[in-house]
Amino acid sequence: MLSPKRTKYRKKQRGKRDGVARRGNKISFGDFGLIALEPKWITNRQIEAARVAMTRKIKRGGKVWIRIFPDMPFTKKPAETRQGKGKGNPEGWVAVVKTGAVMFEMAGVSNELAKEAMALASSKLPIKTKFVVRRDLE
Repeated sequence: MLSPKRTKYRKKQRGKRDGVARRGNKISFGDFGLIALEPKWITNRQIEAARVAMTRKIKRGGKVWIRIFPDMPFTKKPAETRQGKGKGNPEGWVAVVKTGAVMFEMAGVSNELAKEAMALASSKLPIKTKFVVRRDLE
């Protein structure tokens, strides 16, 4: 599972998820990409499930880039706990994904295989996504 080695603070505020991605919104490494069409938190488990689904589909051929990283801790208070008494304990890690952000990239495989692999990865994610092809390939 993806998680940071160390962070400056153990707990973090939730922040904003609205708006459009200004950085990381272009295909930089591969030939094909998977773009987020809505903002959401993506957990490290969801990223890993999507990665495994893609690499199995392309039978470990080609190359896959993961463009998002779960560097934000999310906290949860224990069940049946009264309000107050501070913020809950860190429960896991999430990546903040905004609309238009490229989440995964792929190269070294055919267009059809890449599309099928990205569709499998998309089914593992809790958001609507779009398969895109690099401009200079079209």
